[in-house]
Amino acid sequence: MGEVLLNPRIERKPRAPMQIDEPHFELRLAAGDADLRAAQRLRYSVFVDELGGDGPLVDHDARLERDRYDPHFDHLLLLDHRRAENDRVVGVYRLMRSEGAQAAGQFYSEDEYDLSALRRSDRRLLELGRSCLHGEYRGGTAMMHLWNGLADYIADHDIEVMFGVASFHGIDPAPLAAPLSLLHHRHLAPEDVRPVARAEGYQPMDLIDEADLDRPAATRAIPSLIKAYLRLGGFVGQGAYIDRPFNCIDVCLVMDVARMSEARRALYQKAAAR
Repeated sequence: MGEVLLNPRIERKPRAPMQIDEPHFELRLAAGDADLRAAQRLRYSVFVDELGGDGPLVDHDARLERDRYDPHFDHLLLLDHRRAENDRVVGVYRLMRSEGAQAAGQFYSEDEYDLSALRRSDRRLLELGRSCLHGEYRGGTAMMHLWNGLADYIADHDIEVMFGVASFHGIDPAPLAAPLSLLHHRHLAPEDVRPVARAEGYQPMDLIDEADLDRPAATRAIPSLIKAYLRLGGFVGQGAYIDRPFNCIDVCLVMDVARMSEARRALYQKAAAR
């Protein structure tokens, strides 16, 4: 496996750190290969150590979770300067605009989903992915800091539609029948922005009739990140996708900024108003 470097043709200039209310935290885009490797180390601890994922470019010796798309994404990092210098990245988000997808040949999600409806929309797209936090920072303010950074990014680039895959752990759909069915019945994306899972990994989501669902139990079984997107007005694509290398079942989330209420949209606008 070769060393992964940022593609110099699309590498972004470092941005000034974004102002947040806890001085030990720093939020910024990755500025070079060292930053990218720090993100990949955190991703390895979450997606490989915790969740059992793997992939053709994962480097188990160096403990780096990486893939061929990394050079074409912007990588939003949350650092905690109270930690050792080589262990400061505690949160990561991958962000790919259409320009990055053109350089990569496709969006990452297109391995699993047909995105024709989104591409035909001729709107400014942003793919989200590899969102993760160090285990010690879950349930606190760290995720909100990452979302504030995402708000700045969306405002900077006039993004209109955000999308990306989010995962349920495990590849057996039976234990997930209730939450998948609830997502299908209550949160299916409008046709004009609806991704469709590709046939080779397609998993129907309408496994239980809506009338037979225990909605509170089904809601509790939805991962917190997915629920957060739904609260912001997010939708899901048609069908889930069984991702065997990552030991998970994916759904494709879509958030159309134009369809979000003013209250929901405020989360993404407040950073730009500072």
